[in-house]
Amino acid sequence: MAQVDVGSASSMRNLVPAETLENSARQQYAQVLSDAKSKNALAPEGHPQLQRLHEIAKRLIPHTAQWNPRAREWKWQVNLIGSKQLNAWCMPGGKIAFYTGILDQLQLNDDEVAMIMGHEMAHALREHARERMAKSKVTGMGLSIASQLLGLGALGDAAANMGTQLLSLKYSRDDETEADLVGLEIAVRAGYRPEASVDLWKKMQAASGGNNNASFLSTHPSGTNRIQELEANLPKVQHLYEQANKGG
Repeated sequence: MAQVDVGSASSMRNLVPAETLENSARQQYAQVLSDAKSKNALAPEGHPQLQRLHEIAKRLIPHTAQWNPRAREWKWQVNLIGSKQLNAWCMPGGKIAFYTGILDQLQLNDDEVAMIMGHEMAHALREHARERMAKSKVTGMGLSIASQLLGLGALGDAAANMGTQLLSLKYSRDDETEADLVGLEIAVRAGYRPEASVDLWKKMQAASGGNNNASFLSTHPSGTNRIQELEANLPKVQHLYEQANKGG
C-alpha cells in the first residue's frame, strides 16, 4: 500500500504505446553507452562506484512493481559515465545512467544516491516521458479530424523516433514532485534513511550556484518548495524505514 499520495497516472500517456517507447529507449541507451565507451568514459564492471550503484539498485528494484506492473518485465540496467556533469537519469524500461560528476562533486553517501536513483526510477515507473511525448504530439497535431484519422499508428511511429528526445525532456513541476515522493518511498522501503532526501536537495541547492555542469538541476529545479514537500512526507514513510531495518 502506497504511503505517499501522488494520485493516478495520466491516461494521456496511453496515446503512445509503452512497448514502442521502451524499444526506442533501449536503442538510445545503447547509443549513449557506445559513445561513452568510444571516449573511454564508460566505467568498467569492476569500478567501485559502479559496484556501489549496482548494490543500491539491487535493493531498490524489488520495490518498483507496485508503482508499475510492467516493471517486473523490465531488464534494469545501471551504468556509470565519466563526466563532470551533475547528472543521472532513467529512461523508460529501466535504463539508468549516473555521471561521475554528481557522485564526486556532491560527495553523495549511499542514502543520497538511493534517493536520486529512486527519483529517476519513479520518472520511468510513472511513465512521465510517455505522458510528455503524448501531450507534445497531440498539441503538435492539433485535435483535428485529421489527427483522429491518423490514430495511434502515427503516434506509434513518432514514439519510435523519440529516443533522441529522451535525454532532453523537461518534466513538469508536478512530475518532479511525484518523482520525489515515489522515489522517497521506494528508497525508504529498501532501508535507506528518509531524511537523506532533504539532505540531497540541500546539497543540490548549494551546488546550483554558478555550476555550469549542473544539467541535473536544469531539469530538476531545487527550490525550497521541493524540500518542504519532502519534509512534510517524511513522517508518512518513517515506519517503512523502521520495518526495513528491523533486526538489521
